[in-house]
Amino acid sequence: MTEKANILDEQAIGRAVTRIAHEIIERNKGIDECILVGIKTRGAFLAKRLAEKIELIEGKPIKAGELDITLYRDDLMLKHGNKEPLVQQVDIEHDVTAMKVILVDDVLYTGRTVRAAMDAVMDLGRPGSIQLAVLVDRGHRELPIRPDFVGKNIPTSSDEQVVVSVAETDGKDSVSIHTK
Repeated sequence: MTEKANILDEQAIGRAVTRIAHEIIERNKGIDECILVGIKTRGAFLAKRLAEKIELIEGKPIKAGELDITLYRDDLMLKHGNKEPLVQQVDIEHDVTAMKVILVDDVLYTGRTVRAAMDAVMDLGRPGSIQLAVLVDRGHRELPIRPDFVGKNIPTSSDEQVVVSVAETDGKDSVSIHTK
């Protein structure tokens, strides 16, 4: 894989997170009935950043949790017999029943990871609604899933890969497109 273009740097990612935080608060008329749920790994770090921004804006913390599911990729074989992504760990300490659950992920592509995350949330209770916040929407959906909050729309071809790096695991914040 070779880097074709660097799309977002640290400052652009920070601005996108701040904008998404404001949009979440505005759309939900506050945060009292909201729970942020990050899809591990990078979605969980982005959810933590969103939670910090929201707390700065609102002056109180937002409920938060994490889901650990494998990404729906051809090179990962850790799946159930029904070919769905395997839910490995749910770390949500709050009751989701009647709450507005906001799933957070780094890249939205086919929609299969989000669908698996929605199934995991539904197993915990019946939320009032499920919303989706993503740093990057690259298109190519295979399921009828769309994000409610988007940091950046990046049209890509199917032979390109969007690589999100976060300081917590990768040492830097960036979003780039790579070609095979």
